[in-house]
Amino acid sequence: MTTTEVTATGIAAVDAEPSVATPADGQVALGWLAEEAARLRAAGLHREPVVRRTDSPMVDLASNDYLGLCAHPDVIAGGQAALAHWGAGATASRLVVGTTEAHVELENDLADFLGFPSALAFSSGYLANVGAITALAGRGDLIVSDTGTHASLIDGCRLSRARVVVTDRGDHRAVREALRARTEQRALVVTDSVYSIDGEPAPIAELHAVARECGAALLVDEAHALGVRGPGGRGLIAELGLSGAPDLIMTTVLSKSMGAQGGVVLGPDQLRSHLVDRARTFIFDTGLAPAAVGAAHAALRLLRADPAMPVRLRDNAARLARAIGAPPPAAAVVSLIVGDPHAAVAAAGHCREQGVLVGCFRPPSVPVGTSRLRLTVRADLDDATIDRVAQVVSDALTSVGVR
Repeated sequence: MTTTEVTATGIAAVDAEPSVATPADGQVALGWLAEEAARLRAAGLHREPVVRRTDSPMVDLASNDYLGLCAHPDVIAGGQAALAHWGAGATASRLVVGTTEAHVELENDLADFLGFPSALAFSSGYLANVGAITALAGRGDLIVSDTGTHASLIDGCRLSRARVVVTDRGDHRAVREALRARTEQRALVVTDSVYSIDGEPAPIAELHAVARECGAALLVDEAHALGVRGPGGRGLIAELGLSGAPDLIMTTVLSKSMGAQGGVVLGPDQLRSHLVDRARTFIFDTGLAPAAVGAAHAALRLLRADPAMPVRLRDNAARLARAIGAPPPAAAVVSLIVGDPHAAVAAAGHCREQGVLVGCFRPPSVPVGTSRLRLTVRADLDDATIDRVAQVVSDALTSVGVR
């Protein structure tokens, strides 16, 4: 096959690379997807979304509805009121007309509750983390992250184009070494406060001390600590007395303990202003839906009114862990390592058949060889339900040869 090109003396024939023939139906371009799907199935790593029904009799220990507020009448009413007043959607970016009075009121109340000068709400926790990191670090900067951080933090690091150093989970000494050895002027340390897979806390106090010593900022994702740890459920940062520290950024979500949807970044007033100017996931995304804003605000009022809810949650988690023979949990997650992904899927299936829905985590969510059942406990579970769940889960582990 030949092509032509225009030269100074006219049009000449030019040899071209032989083209690859493709079927008329175009199946070759995505034909590899079938092979990839087969590979994932063989490895026990294929996934299917779990479809819920409103009339499901299942006991839910898979969601992150830690305080059981998702279906609380006051939370539903809060969402309905905002829906009726503001409509179904925010209608535009928050810098156009997507910021309602409800958004600002929620942000102010969250900042007050969590002890920070300012808060900014995003459409999801994922977008909040990506937006915050990419607005705070870029080319010529350093980010120090660890191996336990959530995918949203990892993606924020990648998208920032900063140099990224990854340390072992919780290794604050390695963080200090990375910060001291840097040539970059600006540095950001990134971590979860409570790791999502096993519910273990990160050494936030040590990380903050190291970051301050080395002139770096610390960003802490409190998604699995809000409503779970700290005074009145204010999180691990508040528990350590670090709320409002000028060199500390808190991110969290409204989709777990708050039972709704959305993400939040909290910090100094200057941080909020900077994110409004520079966070692409805020600037170019439609604002958080008003119904989610109203529901989350109602949940926050319930948490303020009943600060013992997080205590009940942690007591329930401890009771379940004792009944199963698991180590005492530091938060609301009880993690049971199975090992083989096929066995983990089978154990989760056994639980489902017995009316208990549990999380099943496999690579890449967890390291190879550590596939597990992840049980997320709720504050509204009674003792009889917890005991029943413990028996079902124990039987499931026995059925796959783990116990």
